[in-house]
Amino acid sequence: MATDVPEGSVRNILEQETLKWVFVGGKGGVGKTTCSSILSILLAQVRQSVLVISTDPAHNLSDAFQQRFTKIPTLVNGFSNLYAMEVDPKVEGDDLSDEGLDGFLSELTNAIPGVDEAMSFAEMLKLVQTMDYSVIVFDTAPTGHTLRLLQFPSTLEKGLEKVMALKNKFGGIMNQATRLFGLGDEFSTDAMLGKLEGMKDVIEQVNRQFKDPDLTTFVCICIPEFLSLYETERLVQELTKFEIDAHNIIINQVLFDDEAVESKLLKARIKMQQKYIDQFYMLYDDFHITKLPLLPEEVCGVQALRKFSQHYVSPYKPDLTRGTLEEVQQRISILKLQLEEAKLELETLQKGKQDA
Repeated sequence: MATDVPEGSVRNILEQETLKWVFVGGKGGVGKTTCSSILSILLAQVRQSVLVISTDPAHNLSDAFQQRFTKIPTLVNGFSNLYAMEVDPKVEGDDLSDEGLDGFLSELTNAIPGVDEAMSFAEMLKLVQTMDYSVIVFDTAPTGHTLRLLQFPSTLEKGLEKVMALKNKFGGIMNQATRLFGLGDEFSTDAMLGKLEGMKDVIEQVNRQFKDPDLTTFVCICIPEFLSLYETERLVQELTKFEIDAHNIIINQVLFDDEAVESKLLKARIKMQQKYIDQFYMLYDDFHITKLPLLPEEVCGVQALRKFSQHYVSPYKPDLTRGTLEEVQQRISILKLQLEEAKLELETLQKGKQDA
């Protein structure tokens, strides 16, 4: 492989001191939450304060850190500068000030797909911007949702047009109705427009930041399989379309060929994985590609996350390499054990026959 291939780690993200937003995304079930948790832990070592936000309705952040998180940023146990929060990408009733506005907005959200998510995202960004975190890591929902999140300004634009049309058509009647029922000014179309306008401003402001590679980057998470390769390719193309910087790919669940593997099934899997890994390197030769090993257990809890984080900073090397003296010795001791077990099994069978 050429020597000018970017390093296979996330060190470049840790070294980019100007970064404000780090998105972590990919297909469902490829380990996004573990990756965003570890990235936030690593960033907390080099940055003043870090906030990790889950916008995935499944909310796995609580599982990853084994600590309950809510929509209020909470300090992660064992840290002094790492906070986590979980946000539902749906507008909740109590986020809206009152019944009439609630009813009107629900009408609006039915008319424009995605406007409810856009509005709750805007509310969250407004909240996040009032807090002073050096860097914010987004553990995003599966791919489709993430891309919708980047289209929010145009979604809200449509929402505003719809409200304007309604205002021109029914504005007088609506304002009369609000007065008639003794409702306050907050129910007027102008108040509703103001609310939407305010959100649109926040989203446009943040979107400008999202398109600045000094401030924002997107980390694509995948596994070495066809569907995941295809999904990653789609994601990278969409990010390019939205002018969002991406130059890191993390490939999870990799079986390493050097590992002393005896199972035929695993050997076949290694071969299949290698085919897709080669394609990743070919397609993304200017990306930092980090390969992470498939583990026999889940990475849960701060201790496990911290331990696994070392493979994000320096490329993973298997403990035993095929063909070395240590590996041969280990295989001999395993074979001896297996032989002993087989002898015991045979003796038990023979004894059973004699007893019969």
